[in-house]
Amino acid sequence: MFSRRKFLTTGALGSTAMLAGCDCADRCGGPATGTASGGGVRSRELKMVTTWPKDFPGLGDAAETTAQMIEQMSGGALTVKLYAAGELVGAFDSFDAVSGGSADMYHGADYYWTGKSRAYPYFTAVPFGMTAVEQIAWFEAAGGQELWDELAAGFNIKPFAAGNTGHQMGGWFKREINTLDDLRGLKIRMPGIGGEVMRRAGAAAVTIPGGELYQSLQSGAIDATEWVGPWNDLAFGFYREAPYYYWPGFHEPGAQLSLGMNLDVWNDMTAQEKAIIRNACRAANHLSIGQFQAQNGKALDILVKEHNVQLRRMPPDILAALAAATREVLEEIAASSDIAGRIHASFAESLRQSLKWNAISDEAYMAARRELIGE
Repeated sequence: MFSRRKFLTTGALGSTAMLAGCDCADRCGGPATGTASGGGVRSRELKMVTTWPKDFPGLGDAAETTAQMIEQMSGGALTVKLYAAGELVGAFDSFDAVSGGSADMYHGADYYWTGKSRAYPYFTAVPFGMTAVEQIAWFEAAGGQELWDELAAGFNIKPFAAGNTGHQMGGWFKREINTLDDLRGLKIRMPGIGGEVMRRAGAAAVTIPGGELYQSLQSGAIDATEWVGPWNDLAFGFYREAPYYYWPGFHEPGAQLSLGMNLDVWNDMTAQEKAIIRNACRAANHLSIGQFQAQNGKALDILVKEHNVQLRRMPPDILAALAAATREVLEEIAASSDIAGRIHASFAESLRQSLKWNAISDEAYMAARRELIGE
């Protein structure tokens, strides 16, 4: 198991801790925005609410790491009090708590806020959309962050990428899925655009907080659930209730986790404080991707070899139907508002450029690797 404590107290922070002594926004992550500038780092406690269960690996780790990075980079001047889902507010009440100012920041997945704007899922995951690396390209270099800022500002929030699960699995099913008819009436937990796509295919998709998933499977309230991938899914023990584990996950090819900060709190920060928050989130994002990549392979071995989990590939005709439904849903979202249309256009163009490059880089290399050295 990766030692977060060791990482946070050695090596990586040897250079980033210097941010606490730097008062130049240009050297610490780019120009700051808002009313505050200069002034160093002031002593203050920030209240973070999360959508994750307490002490949960991976997703909860990303929230904890972000909080610890903020404290370390500020030399302890900025402290973060972290509340897991249900400790201060419910998982899905985190957005309103931060928007209204009763909490300073949330850590979650922005597709939970689809009820606020149909464009929000673009900043977590789009079915058949971007991988984690492609998302980083969009946010950092192709206009995604600016559009995210514009969307969230309407709700008094400043957003950041602060963790990523990488590619997710298709989910746990109590029975095998062989034809489209097997999806009809299926009660499945799947949030975001993926859930809407499943509804178009005839399933009864619902959104349930992570802490309630196992009980819902056990009681029969749902027949199937997606969650994350082997690392997180093993911890929840879904294999005890649903033996069939489907791949690939069409709905979340790289689920972006987010930190949303109350915009008034953000605007009150100095340039140095903003640089600390910004770079703490970037560091947590980087670490999260590495953790999930390392831990998912180990957990998958345990699930298959020790718990007899049955891996199943989603049939191609079902994936084709889900892809067709995805195009339909995305067209509707793009037409729903001006901001949604601009977000969709930017996302689609950035993805198009990535696909052209990936075809002769990552995809070509991985195909050659499989052919030449097997697994």
